Amino acid sequence: MSQDLLPPVAPSVTAELVEALSPRLRKRLDAGIAKLTARPVVRDGDTVRIAVDDDTDLELHAPEGAVTSADAIRCGCLLAPDCLHRAAAASAAPVAEDTPDSTPAAPTAEEASQPPDEETAAPAQLAAARTVYDAAAAVLEAGADGCGAVLQAELLRAAHTARLAGLPRVAAAAVSVVNGVRAARSADPAHRLPDLADALRTVLGMAHRLPFATGRDLAELRGSVRQPYTPDGSLRLYGLFSEPVLTTTGYAGAVTWTADAEGRLYTVSDVAPGGPGRATGAADRTVRIGDTALTHRELSRAGLAVSGATVSPTGRLGAGAGVRAVRASGTAWSAEPLDRLWAVPVAEQVARALAGGHGLLFLDVTLAGTVREATGDRLLADCEGRTVRLAVAHDDPALPYRDNLRLLAAARGSRLRVVARLAPGPLPRALLLAAEHPARPGERVDLGLDRLQHADLPTATTAPPAPAPPVDEAPLHVLRRRVHQAVSGGRRVLGFPDSGAGDGGRLRRVGLATAGELLGELRSAAADRSRDAFGRLLPADTGRFARAWLAAAVYTGEVERALCAAAWGADAQVGAEMGAESRAAFVETSR
Repeated sequence: MSQDLLPPVAPSVTAELVEALSPRLRKRLDAGIAKLTARPVVRDGDTVRIAVDDDTDLELHAPEGAVTSADAIRCGCLLAPDCLHRAAAASAAPVAEDTPDSTPAAPTAEEASQPPDEETAAPAQLAAARTVYDAAAAVLEAGADGCGAVLQAELLRAAHTARLAGLPRVAAAAVSVVNGVRAARSADPAHRLPDLADALRTVLGMAHRLPFATGRDLAELRGSVRQPYTPDGSLRLYGLFSEPVLTTTGYAGAVTWTADAEGRLYTVSDVAPGGPGRATGAADRTVRIGDTALTHRELSRAGLAVSGATVSPTGRLGAGAGVRAVRASGTAWSAEPLDRLWAVPVAEQVARALAGGHGLLFLDVTLAGTVREATGDRLLADCEGRTVRLAVAHDDPALPYRDNLRLLAAARGSRLRVVARLAPGPLPRALLLAAEHPARPGERVDLGLDRLQHADLPTATTAPPAPAPPVDEAPLHVLRRRVHQAVSGGRRVLGFPDSGAGDGGRLRRVGLATAGELLGELRSAAADRSRDAFGRLLPADTGRFARAWLAAAVYTGEVERALCAAAWGADAQVGAEMGAESRAAFVETSR
């Protein structure tokens, strides 16, 4: 059974069903999930049926696209409703986003007339943040390898509690950790250990900082349930490119990027529950804005005139009833107004991305062959005298990214304009999204949706990928490796006596004294297991280990940002801003 066939299930539903299991059944939950996912499944409208056995069916009812109550999962076995099957089905399904039961109910007229009890709300938020922190710390303690459905459900319950307390951003971060853990345990091709580490760092960091936050910082940590859309009048937009969306959370679709005459970016998206098939087919779906009949593929090369536009803070166009849109002419990347996107110095673009911008880079490059790295082949390109390593934006074999990158390697020496997404690291790296056609001037290729053919490329001789040349860089990877090992294998992998015993000294010898101290504390926290008077091991101090890991993860992330800025020549633009932010973040995690 593919997860794509199951409707998303609200976090509170999964948590409720798992919590209702007896201790004996909880121990069998992971095995029950594996057994259930091997059974046949059929979708009939809003109902999904799983054949538990030849005589018993399990049903999931999602009339609004998601399962929002425990009663909507029904089993015909003799042990129902207290059976293992219901909890297993909820745990195997994608996690629903922004479900109705996750949002506090609207106040009554009497409640609305009373002033809000800020003192009551604040302790509730602090308690919710503590619950999220403890649940995320338990996930880190076990690592992805040991984080079964029970621990995942505890973090989902904590996420639901945080949302009800008015902390939707913390709740969303907690759900992203669960999705990352599930992807890791299912060997999902989209799983990336660094992404899961970033998700854990984010949720632990936000939950830790919230008790100390005030003013604007507190408001940002709380977040909002939905992004507000504000009126933006009339817009004349020019299509840039489209990219497929395929997430580990069970959502898929496409996003089309456009720009106005001033170079501001706007997106039109079509993302819904689904798998690779929906991601590859979304490009030919009609965009959901106004009455236009344009598909995403067509919009990426055409234009759009919008009246009554509404826009989110991230540039996403709303599709409300008052929005009107008609097709307009597009323009080439080399013509105004799109040409101005490539006129911005690369260092300035990188600085904007590192400061929290959209992350897109508009580069003029000369293709220079490929290089083989441990994680796969990279397309080398010269950009303003700097060698950039271009990688695929998504590894799923259903998407043509990898095949297209391999074919572009045959166009060595070609001068192309490309759109890529910054990949922070000590070397200039970016994820390739779209490019000018190497043999047809004026045409462009959406590398995640269009497929290049050998006949499309200029005649060229290709050489096999060369091994990656040695790079003289500070050995920050020593600390990064331990941070990632903890996320994958939990505390136990760092608690072994010979687990990198000499790494701290190596870091200090190259001037990374803080990194050495953080690594020492991380290893010490991992190995700290006290015993009682009878020699029995006491429960592990998950709080100390989580704090040590968080400090090391925050430090690593901020130093990597600084190294990334230096690699692209953007350190002057972001140095001051990053320095203040890094110090604040590090101080908070060290409390």
